[in-house]
Amino acid sequence: MTLRTNDIGQPIGYALPDWQGALPPPETKMVGRYCRVEPLNPAEHGADLFQALSEDSQGRLWTYMASGPFTSEAQFTDWLKSVSGQQDPMFHAIVDNTTNKALGLCAFMRIKPAAGVIEVGSITFAPALQQTTMATEAMFLMMSRVFDELGYRRYEWKCDALNEASRKAAKRLGFKYEGTFAQALVYKGRNRDTAWFAILDKQWPRLKRAYLQWLEPANFSPDGIQKQALSRLLNAADQEN
Repeated sequence: MTLRTNDIGQPIGYALPDWQGALPPPETKMVGRYCRVEPLNPAEHGADLFQALSEDSQGRLWTYMASGPFTSEAQFTDWLKSVSGQQDPMFHAIVDNTTNKALGLCAFMRIKPAAGVIEVGSITFAPALQQTTMATEAMFLMMSRVFDELGYRRYEWKCDALNEASRKAAKRLGFKYEGTFAQALVYKGRNRDTAWFAILDKQWPRLKRAYLQWLEPANFSPDGIQKQALSRLLNAADQEN
C-alpha cells in the first residue's frame, strides 16, 4: 500500500484505489462440519436455547450482557422476538449438526459496509457448547463469511474489560488486543470500560489456514481430544511473513 500525502506533504493515509465497499451480511445459513450458524428464529430455536442456556443455573452467562438473565421461557422468548429479524444487529443461533439443537447465540453488529468494518457480539454459549469444537467452528464460519464472502477489511470483538473469559476467547481465536476505552458505556446501572480486539483482512489468509488445519478430523483423536491446539497453530501463523 502507498501512503498518500496532500499538497503540502502531510500524510493523509494509505491509498485504496480499488476499494468498492463490502457487502451486508445475507440472511442465510453458514454450515460447517460440526455445527451451523443460522438466522435466529424464536419459534424454531427458542425452546432449545432456553433449555440449553438454563444449564447455567447461576446466570453467569448474562453477567456482562446488556440483557438477561431471564426468569422464564416466556420472558426469554419475548426477548428473542425483540432482537430477531433485524439487519443490525443480525442475531444467529448456533445449532449442533448432530442433534439439531440450538446451543448458543451470536450476532453481526455495528455493520459498516462502506468502511469495511463489522463486529461480532452478543456471544452467548450454553455450557454444552463452551470449549467445544462446535464453538470454535461457529466463530470460524462467521469469520469466513466476513472476509471471504463479503469482503470486509476489519472484524471487531469488543467486551467489558472485566470479562476475562471473553478477553481470553478473543485472543485464542486470533483477535489482537487494541486497547481499552474507559467509561465507554453504562449498562445494568454500572460503568463499562470496553476492551477492543480485531482481525484485519491482511491477517486472515494465515489465520484461515490455521483454522482449517485445526478443524480437520485428523487433528482429533477418536474421543474428540485435539492433537494440536488452535493457539499453537495461530501462533505459528503469526510468525509467517
